[in-house]
Order: sequence, then structure tokens, then C-alpha cells
Amino acid sequence: MSGSRRSPCPGEPDVRLTVQLTDVRVYFAACLTAALVFVCEFAARRPGSVTVRPGHCTGLPRLPAERLYLQP
Repeated sequence: MSGSRRSPCPGEPDVRLTVQLTDVRVYFAACLTAALVFVCEFAARRPGSVTVRPGHCTGLPRLPAERLYLQP
């Protein structure tokens, strides 16, 4: 199934990511490891901000290419 809503790390909690790019704000769910690596890479390469919050991820799309952010 493409676009899976399953975490690549089911033993980790999911967090809610809010990505702010100038006038665009998007929300994703991601496992904690992928979220932390994504934040580091995003901050190093793009203008904007990312907020990470626990819980309330139901119905959110998974972070695109989430598995790619499992290792720094």
C-alpha cells in the first residue's frame, strides 16, 4: 500500500510536525526518530520552521519519505 499510515518504528511514539514555509503551513505525523532527523536537516537547508509536539496525530498524513529520516 503506497502512502502507508503505519509508522516505520511502531515501538516509538508518533509526534505531530508543523512545518511553516513563509505563507504555507503543513502538518504531518512522524515517529520520533524521523521527526528529530527531519528537524535537523530542515533547519540546515531551508528557511522556515518546524514545531514538534506529542500526540494528536490521528488523521494526519505521514511525513513524506519518513523512512529516509530514520538515520542522520
